[in-house]
Amino acid sequence: MRQLLPAVREEDLVPTAAGVRAQAVLRDGTLADDFLIQEAPRAVHVLNAPSPAATASLPIGREIARRAMAQLTPGGG
Repeated sequence: MRQLLPAVREEDLVPTAAGVRAQAVLRDGTLADDFLIQEAPRAVHVLNAPSPAATASLPIGREIARRAMAQLTPGGG
């Protein structure tokens, strides 16, 4: 941490529970509780992958690959 924030001292730190992670916020201000995958021309964007993203990584990868292949294949499929 000192490489990023050299002024931070050990006494500045307070032990606490872990739990900070990125999560998408929808336009209405609510949190996206589920996987959020959107497509754009020639791109597939994973906008939210909440826990248990690690345990679901293979099915998520298959879905992203399926969508990408559909975009790249003539006729969309």
